[in-house]
Amino acid sequence: MFFKEIDGFLQLLKNSPSGAVFNPWWQVDKQNDVGRNAPAIRRKQLAAYLRKRLGKIKLVLIGEALGYRGGHFSGIPMTSERILLGKKKDRGIEPEQVFSSIRACRTSKPRKCPEGFSEPTATIVWSTLLRLGLKPEQLVLWNAFPWHSFDPRRGMLSNRIPNKPEQAAGLPVLKAFLELFSRDQVVALGKIAAAQLEELNVDAHCIRHPASGGARLFRQQIAKVVQELW
Repeated sequence: MFFKEIDGFLQLLKNSPSGAVFNPWWQVDKQNDVGRNAPAIRRKQLAAYLRKRLGKIKLVLIGEALGYRGGHFSGIPMTSERILLGKKKDRGIEPEQVFSSIRACRTSKPRKCPEGFSEPTATIVWSTLLRLGLKPEQLVLWNAFPWHSFDPRRGMLSNRIPNKPEQAAGLPVLKAFLELFSRDQVVALGKIAAAQLEELNVDAHCIRHPASGGARLFRQQIAKVVQELW
């Protein structure tokens, strides 16, 4: 598999829906980004993350949508700036486990969040999977709706569930993503991700999303899935 396929995938991500949707790889968040080069930084980081995993994947984990505390600024689903900046080592997460071919950078303005944004879901997912014995390059995280759907009343630093037309717009990207990575198992975090995978006729485990009090059940259910891989 050639790295140029990753470049083609990044181009596919340009086609985000209009409305209250932010495209972190191709748009600038004027209020919160460090500068005009922020989308290019996020594209480079996503490409490095995907390339590290080509041909090595055992587990694909599909979430709902990109979050403002995670991929909005890191460029990588379910991965926060603090993970990339090495500030989650106490949870067993090293920046090099995400990617190691380039230097990781934050893209949010330091005055917005001095330590970088931290996403609880990202910390729970990464720390749990690594603790279960998966090598970082054996797992890949993505979202059924790949972009960041925000609440227009609250601004960019908010999240909302993507609506039905938006979910439909994300299907071609999800299909292309799954074609990039051959894998042993696909896991859906929550009902929206499960429904999107079902639309593509992809057989997947559906487990509890770790947000909103679901961390304990998520850890129990993902542990059973990982056991089946060995």
